[in-house]
Amino acid sequence: MAQKFYVASCMFTELEPALSRMVQAYVRERFNLPIIRCCVANYRVADCDNRVPDWYRDEWRAIKHYEKFPAGSTLVSICHNCSAIYEEQHPEIQRESIWELILSDEDFKYPNHGGEAITIQDCWRAKENSAEQAAVRELLRRMNFEVVELPENHEQTKFCGYTLYQPQPARNPALAPKRFRDGAQGLFQPHTDEQKRQLMREHCAQITTEKVAAYCHYCLRGLKLGNAKAFHLAELLFQTGKNIPA
Repeated sequence: MAQKFYVASCMFTELEPALSRMVQAYVRERFNLPIIRCCVANYRVADCDNRVPDWYRDEWRAIKHYEKFPAGSTLVSICHNCSAIYEEQHPEIQRESIWELILSDEDFKYPNHGGEAITIQDCWRAKENSAEQAAVRELLRRMNFEVVELPENHEQTKFCGYTLYQPQPARNPALAPKRFRDGAQGLFQPHTDEQKRQLMREHCAQITTEKVAAYCHYCLRGLKLGNAKAFHLAELLFQTGKNIPA
């Protein structure tokens, strides 16, 4: 039977373990979704285990690393790498962002940010995903933010933090060549740490609001390197704890 399932993402969980744990609790309790850790079977399992903090490692290991779901099932993802790999390796699986899933939850309790202006940062890794982009903006509006756009947004964005200025993992172009090989000409070239910092500062200089929201963990790291006051969208949504099961 076709179903939805959630990929928690090894990289997102490594970078944001507490936040990943919150999102997993939400999709498990609110939607009863099965959860897997990775988008690739048997991919560096021990290494991924060891990269999460000690306090979370046993709980993370208890989650199934990978499972093959039947055709017609829907991947719910918080990671654009996972989405891109599924798109090219598993075209029989539908794709939905975590933001679209949250938007479908009529009982979600949105924090109120009082009309504060916030810039939205779109991601190169998902630049054509208009459904995700629309959901992100609607979620911000429901949190009572005034959404401010960057000049290069939606499909025009060229930003994914500093990751586009360093070599990418070999698995990405191997598993998703349309995105990470054919669609990445001129990207993923080596830069020094100082060059990356300067590029991020230059990008962040165009942000006119105090805060900026990202929905990609790579974008978030780049924005912070550029000294922006940046927040992951999941952090803004779950910061009050009202949507986390007891």
